[in-house]
Amino acid sequence: MENQQELMMKFQMFDQQIQQTQQQLQAVEQAFSDLGSIHLGLNELKGSKGKEIMAPIGKGIFAKATLSSEELIVDVGDKTFVPKSIEETQEMIKEQTAKLEEVKGQLEDTLKEINSELTRTMMEAQSKMKKEECCGEHENCECEEGSCSQK
Repeated sequence: MENQQELMMKFQMFDQQIQQTQQQLQAVEQAFSDLGSIHLGLNELKGSKGKEIMAPIGKGIFAKATLSSEELIVDVGDKTFVPKSIEETQEMIKEQTAKLEEVKGQLEDTLKEINSELTRTMMEAQSKMKKEECCGEHENCECEEGSCSQK
């Protein structure tokens, strides 16, 4: 019984790790989507100086505005804002996308490792159960592939 409880705890741990990693992967995918949208929006801004645009104020709320410059004010981290051109901003987005690709690869590797460990644990548990079924009655038994040989 103790082994079954230990095994159940291991499987719960694997399940939690898989769920957390999948959530992180979803966040990375959402970030990819967001960066893609920003990149497209920046392309639309090129050559739009003096034109009317819809500036987002918040989720689903926009204000009509006239673009007075193609210079952007960009949050480069830690609430530090710097002026950047559209091209500089797109380059920054390209770098962020590359970092996200790296993180995505690491997360996918982590999922593979968890799945491998889960598979190994399941196989060990099955092997142990078969041996217990086969050799439960015999003290000195060496099981090989489901056949029981007593010593």
